[in-house]
Amino acid sequence: MTMANLPASGAVGEQLRARPFVVRPMEERDLNQASEVEKDAFPTLFPTTSFRRELRNKIARYLILARRDEGDNPTPELPPMPDSTEGGSERLLGRIASGARRIWRQRNPSWRPGQDLVVGFAGLWYVADEAHLVSIGTRTEYRGLGLGEALLITALEQATELESQVMTLEVRVSNSVAQNLYRKYGFAERGIRKGYYSDNREDALIMTTPPIQAARYRKRLGELTIAHEERWGRSERRAF
Repeated sequence: MTMANLPASGAVGEQLRARPFVVRPMEERDLNQASEVEKDAFPTLFPTTSFRRELRNKIARYLILARRDEGDNPTPELPPMPDSTEGGSERLLGRIASGARRIWRQRNPSWRPGQDLVVGFAGLWYVADEAHLVSIGTRTEYRGLGLGEALLITALEQATELESQVMTLEVRVSNSVAQNLYRKYGFAERGIRKGYYSDNREDALIMTTPPIQAARYRKRLGELTIAHEERWGRSERRAF
């Protein structure tokens, strides 16, 4: 049984809360939104990624994490209507709602009703027997929801299916949150790239997994996937 086909959590898999998110391969329709996510997640990045070029790059594979459209206006939840029917309260809430929608549209100008909202992406390059995680990020308002971890899980599943032996990445030395997530999935420090980041010349840690085809690692990845879904709920994951 391949990693991508493992059941979500055995006998209790069907009881998991479904989430309105899907991880899937990036398509041309996602390019503008992916660029918006990158600007949000990495505001100092230069040069920015040409996602159109990356879609043609034979060694690259990009995943996006999208929230399925649930209507015309997937804005953040608004406060409930007050019990009072006084006109002043209703007008105030209306202004709050209108302002929230206006801000949301300014931050997400490429989204249109009927489309999935792209909230995160991950990029991988495959060279020889190594998968290199070149970038992973989510929109600010969707952080802290386990979505970056869902992208990482799918990236590891994809690399396993493509018979890569290890996955490597670079991460800022100051980014302890990301480092802790990577360590959770078996990445260990293998060196430092001095002045790697062009915006402030910050060093990068090089982190690498143990052999991901090993039965021990595949078992551990399956266990972590189950634990993630039991905590956050089940999102659809399609690595291909």
